[in-house]
This record gives sequence, C-alpha cells and structure tokens, in this order.
Amino acid sequence: MLSVLYLALILIGAGVLSLPISVTTPTTFSDALFTATSAVTVTGLSVVDTGTNFTLFGQAAILIMIQLGGLGLMTFAALVLSVLGLPIGLSHHTYLREDLSQTSLDRLVGLVKTILRVVLICELIGAALLLLVFVPEFGLIKGLWFSVFHSVSAFNNAGFSLMPDSLTHWATNPVVNLVIPGLLVIGGIGFSVISDMSQHRTWQRLSMHSKIMLSGTAILTIWSVTVFAILEWNNPGTLGAYPNIFDKLQISWFQGLTTRTAGFNTVDIGSIHDTTALMFVLLMVIGAGSTSTAGGIKVTTFIVLILATIAFFKRHNQLHAFGRSIGLEEVMKVLALTMISIFVIMLGIFLITISHDGDFLDLVFEVTSAFGTVGLSRGTTGELDTAGRIIIGVIMFIGRVGPLTLGFFLARRVPPRISYPASQVYLG
Repeated sequence: MLSVLYLALILIGAGVLSLPISVTTPTTFSDALFTATSAVTVTGLSVVDTGTNFTLFGQAAILIMIQLGGLGLMTFAALVLSVLGLPIGLSHHTYLREDLSQTSLDRLVGLVKTILRVVLICELIGAALLLLVFVPEFGLIKGLWFSVFHSVSAFNNAGFSLMPDSLTHWATNPVVNLVIPGLLVIGGIGFSVISDMSQHRTWQRLSMHSKIMLSGTAILTIWSVTVFAILEWNNPGTLGAYPNIFDKLQISWFQGLTTRTAGFNTVDIGSIHDTTALMFVLLMVIGAGSTSTAGGIKVTTFIVLILATIAFFKRHNQLHAFGRSIGLEEVMKVLALTMISIFVIMLGIFLITISHDGDFLDLVFEVTSAFGTVGLSRGTTGELDTAGRIIIGVIMFIGRVGPLTLGFFLARRVPPRISYPASQVYLG
C-alpha cells in the first residue's frame, strides 16, 4: 500500500513538472518523471538543472515532493487528520507503523507530533541562518527562497540545490558548513532517536537503539571526515586547490558528513581519487538512521552486522550492546535487509553496465548513490539514456520504500507447518 502511494505521488509530481507553468524550456516527460522520482525519494540526482530548467512554481512543486517524501506519506496524513481533529483508524495506524519502521502501534501519534515539531523548528531555524548567506548574495526575495529551499532540502536529506554546482560556491563559508551538515544530521539521525532524547535527557536512560545510533553516527562521522581529509589533502581537483588549512578542514567536515545522507557537495565529486570514491560508496550503502529522512541499510543495521561477526568469532550465542541483548529476529532481519540490498545494488550495476560503456567506478557510484538516496554523482546522471534512467529510478524507489518491502513483496508470508530434523551444512 505504501509503495503504491509513493508511486502515485511520483506520477502526480511528474505530471505537474510537465506543465508549461513548471518549466522555463520544453521538458520531456522522461526528465519530469526522473526529477519527480528523485524528489519523492529524497535522492537529489537530476538530469536537468533545477535552478534554471524549472520556474518558481516548478521548484515549489519539487520542494513539496521533497517534504512529503522525507516526512513519509502516512506521517503527513496523520498530521492532517490530527490538525482537523479527526480520528486515526487502525488501518492507518498500521500503515503509519510501517512507514515509520516501528514495531508497535503504541505512541505513534505522539511520535508524529514530535516529528512535526522537529521539522518546523529545524527548517525554520535553518532557513533563518541561511538568510545570512543568500540574502546578501541574491537580494531579499530570491535570497529568502534560496534559504527556504536549501533548508528543507537539507533537513530531508534530499541534496537538491538551485545552483548547477550544488554548494561549491560557498565551500569555505562557515555558515553553510555548519547549518547544512547540522540539518542533515538531525534529519538523518531518526525521529525515534530525537523523541527518545527529548524524553530522556541522560545517556543512561536512552534506549539501546538510540545509543547504537548516536555512537555509530559519531564513529562514522569522525572516520569519514578524517579519511577524506587525508586522501584528498593534496588533490588539486579538491582540497589541494585551497591553500588555507582551515578551509580544507571545513570542506572535509562538510563532505564527510553529507556523503552518507544527501547529495550536497562543495568539491567536484568527479575529481576525487578512486580510493575516496570507494569510501563514499561504502558510506552511501550504510546511510543514516531508521525513521529518518535518509536511505541506505541504516547505521544500526551496519553496527548489528559488526556485533554479529564479533559474537561469532567469540563463540557467543547472543549479541550484547550497552547492557542489553539483541534478539535472533533482529539479527535475521538485518541479514535479510543486507542480502536484499546487495542483490539490488549488484543487479543495478549489472544492468546499467549493459546499457552504458562509461567508467565502471562512475556507474557503481551512481547506482550506490541511487540506492542510498544520497544524490552524489560523478557526472553520469546527465548521460543516462532511457534504460539507465529506468534502472536508476527503480533503485531510488526501492531505496526509499525500503529493500525489505521488495523482499516481502516477492515472498509470501506462510507459517511452516512441518518441522524437519537438523543436519550439518559446512560453511566457510
């Protein structure tokens, strides 16, 4: 049901973007459909320049699709019903639970209200701070629109920008380097973690999920920022072009943080070393947090995989983290999610290499970026033909609705009626 709703929103969005009022130059339905898919899935990959090819009406339509896609359709519907004072039925609760990746129906409405508060506060504060950058540059009206657009795009981890080179023009601007990554982190850390932190102000009282998410995010951030700085420090196409050490550190901070979640960039991604590109691929596959606006297999999934590996070599029968155990069902879900994700990425790479003869790493980067709904590109997006657009569009869609959705769609849920005796399978 959720997949159908997201697909319907994409088709409606493509229809709106095809209207003459939405574009400055004639645009094909293929361009409109790809842009709508990228906006609803909060990816940021684009075959046309958002700032020049779309009018203010078209850009506003894209922004609405980003907001709806980032919040989740069921979350938005629950917000509307709450504002109107209408009851939320059981079926809507069930869809809402799936949309927010929750395991229980309890406290869903409270979580939705928390999401609304966080979204409004963060996007308003982000827009207000970005006014300091865009108003002096573009004037009041255009600067206000740029501030709102980039604040909403950043919080929803969409990566859409109204500039053809993303935020490269402000690579060394301290406000941009603080506000955009700040919005990305808050939007990508997960609304359940934010809700937990608002209720429990001490580390000891936080849930295991929140502790794993916060710890994993901190470790991945330190690692990505540090490794990016080391690998690109003397690269003339990226950090090497900036003689000031503080500027290099700012850019490393920005690019290290945005890679897992959104397609903003302040350096030319096509100029990064292959080693850095491979690191970006891993980060894009990991993604951010559950119940967040970002994609990927999620940080918690990655951490549980590591814990399971460590537990196997230590001959432990249970996984432990922060004084709590992780059940077998969660481990099985992690394995299923990882395998489906690998299958989708590898199939996407296989199919796109059939129809395109470009650089293999660039194609791998493009597919991974689409799956993680990140939006970074090494220049391949604009060269995609119809087959390539369909492949990337489908992968973006799967990345947004969740790889497990594909698994549940393909496999019927039938409880086993027969038990079989155990047998030995030699592994490894």
